[in-house]
Amino acid sequence: MQEKILSNKKNGMLVLILTILGNLALIGGIIAGAVFELDGLAGAFAILICFAWIPILGLKVLKPQEALVLTLFGKYVGSLKGEGFYFVNPFCMSVNPAAKTQLNQSGDVNTAPSLPTAANALVSNKISLKIMTLNNSRQKINDCLGNPVEIGIAVMWRVVDTAKAAFNVDNYKEFLSLQCDSALRDIVRIYPYDVAQNVDTTGDGIADEGSLRGSSEVVAERIREKIQSRVEKAGIEVIEARITHLAYAPEIAAVMLQRQQASAIIDARRMIVDGAVGMVEMALERLNENSVVELDEERKAAMVSNLLVVLCGNRDAQPVVNSGSLY
Repeated sequence: MQEKILSNKKNGMLVLILTILGNLALIGGIIAGAVFELDGLAGAFAILICFAWIPILGLKVLKPQEALVLTLFGKYVGSLKGEGFYFVNPFCMSVNPAAKTQLNQSGDVNTAPSLPTAANALVSNKISLKIMTLNNSRQKINDCLGNPVEIGIAVMWRVVDTAKAAFNVDNYKEFLSLQCDSALRDIVRIYPYDVAQNVDTTGDGIADEGSLRGSSEVVAERIREKIQSRVEKAGIEVIEARITHLAYAPEIAAVMLQRQQASAIIDARRMIVDGAVGMVEMALERLNENSVVELDEERKAAMVSNLLVVLCGNRDAQPVVNSGSLY
């Protein structure tokens, strides 16, 4: 389906003025026929005025960033884009299969409650060309290591081809929402939550350090590209995708927190030990250089042990003072 833009239909004001003047002329003719007792002429004008309102059905007003998709007896005739006062064939119908569907800024796609039959005609079939935001609910997905992860995304999108949006899919808003969920699952399953060994996230056969937590920009861009490839047929452009929520699922969150705490403790202990060993080496070198005291290997080992206990301990040391000889 190819989009056709009707750019030469901005004659709404002219048609409105001519319609008003024509109706006034018909009313005048009816009055004149009644005054001059010309029953046939008055009856003809009365019949004509019954159909004089039909041109008004062809008047369309569009605001900036709005569009109308028009069909004539089921055939697509074109789309109106851009602000203006238009006049089209009065028998043309506007089409928007997603007119009653709303994309909330936070939450899933919600369909408005059913309206009374008389009120359905008041629902506008205009298609918005503005940039809109889809923020689907959080999903629970297993990462590449099998850990359940809760993740949510916000997708900025807009309609660029009104004909494809109206005719290629049943409801382009719901179609976008479903494709966002599917693309999110496909991409998240490639990455671990945190950096893991022997994991290839790029598909080149080489292990890398990609992760959901550390490579959020790369992950978001891959999600955007995946969604765009799927919604191209619906005439939708995906401008940006961002991760709005990322966390372990509640059933493993406590265990993973303990794991992170243990890893942090190990890293801290490793740093403390490295520093303590350096300080002990420096102390022994300084004592040896200045000949402050000469220690045999046994005393050096005892000194190293005592210093490491003092430097690596969690509590302040309580030394025992030796008031006698060194030996």
